[in-house]
Amino acid sequence: MKKAMLILSAWMLLSCASHAQDHGFGLGVVIGDPTGISAKLWMTRQTALQFGFSLSDNFKGSRALMSADYLWHSFDLIRSTERLPVYYGVGGALSSGGGGDAALGVRGVFGVVWLPRTVPIDVFFQVVPTVTIVPASSFGIGAGVGVRFFFG
Repeated sequence: MKKAMLILSAWMLLSCASHAQDHGFGLGVVIGDPTGISAKLWMTRQTALQFGFSLSDNFKGSRALMSADYLWHSFDLIRSTERLPVYYGVGGALSSGGGGDAALGVRGVFGVVWLPRTVPIDVFFQVVPTVTIVPASSFGIGAGVGVRFFFG
């Protein structure tokens, strides 16, 4: 899976188009906790849906994690010649496998994204505090850096 993610990342970084997109659908990778596939669907100029999917192997076995978040973007917080909106949002996560029960949690998402003007990608960094509510309550924080290619 890591080889496929590296190939997808290289393809996205080498692809060029007439302009970057802050609308439409993007697909890419996120590296961190968790490492996996990231997708984003812009709803308006300030809001988007973000989805994630990852597989991890640890001493307990394979585990799948799926997440969905609703994001708000603020384009005015960082003053720059580049487009660097800060974003925040709320969502949920579901994990299963790994020799344990399925887990359900609520996530907060805080990040910053670079939207280059000349290529249809975004590059992002985010921090994701999560409160697991099922099967037992717990708290954790994940973080990741990623890139997505926007189709359009």
